[in-house]
Amino acid sequence: MSREYIDTHAHLYDEVFSEDPDQVINRLIAVGISKVLMPNLDSQSIAPMLEFQSTHSPICEVMLGLHPCYIRKKFQQELYQMESLFTKHNFIAIGEVGIDLYRNKDYQAEQEEALEIQIDWAKQYNLPLVFHMRNAADVMLPLLRKHQDGRLRGVIHCFCGTLSEAQEIIDLGFALGIGGLVTFENSELSKVIASLSLQHLVLETDSPYLAPVPYRNKRNEPLYLPYIADAIATIHRVRVEDVATSTTDNAKRIFGLSIPTT
Repeated sequence: MSREYIDTHAHLYDEVFSEDPDQVINRLIAVGISKVLMPNLDSQSIAPMLEFQSTHSPICEVMLGLHPCYIRKKFQQELYQMESLFTKHNFIAIGEVGIDLYRNKDYQAEQEEALEIQIDWAKQYNLPLVFHMRNAADVMLPLLRKHQDGRLRGVIHCFCGTLSEAQEIIDLGFALGIGGLVTFENSELSKVIASLSLQHLVLETDSPYLAPVPYRNKRNEPLYLPYIADAIATIHRVRVEDVATSTTDNAKRIFGLSIPTT
């Protein structure tokens, strides 16, 4: 039986794919990927993202959100411009949004405010959220707890935290996006994943970043998603088909996906 996968996070509109986009799509279809969900970064990335989707529909779906690393003092104006697009395009989620305190904390207050605004969007438009959380769990998880009233759903993208953080995220009603990090040698993430049920996981590549072993440090693409599934299957001592089925069902539920049969 063929395996069906969903890549819940890939930036296929990135310029690094400009020379071979059709080949990238053909390769991902060949390994059983039925959908690729593309997160937005800022107002400048919307046009190329929508253009890529229009060329590669219905495989590709799009999100709308302001990435925390692109937030500056005048972020409110950018969010205002973005929100006007919800009535013009079919976005599958609010994303990617969140808090990133890895290199720069200068705009932490702005990131928190922007996140709260976009959480309100999720409630208003009944859409899931795709979160970016880097070096910010102690700030972001209490904020999510504050706003979780039973209406929020979504994914903590590129999860690489502790087991206690994972449990708190799951308790809050969110899933964990697992990518290439789980294939890295001596990855602490493997130990965390071993303690979590598959029902809380979705797969992602974060293409073109974080390619899994054996393609680490090369351009990532959805073609490599099965390597992530294989790693999880090994950790859980189950068939890779079980990982594919569970994570795909989780993604369909969270994002309200209906995959046409061919």
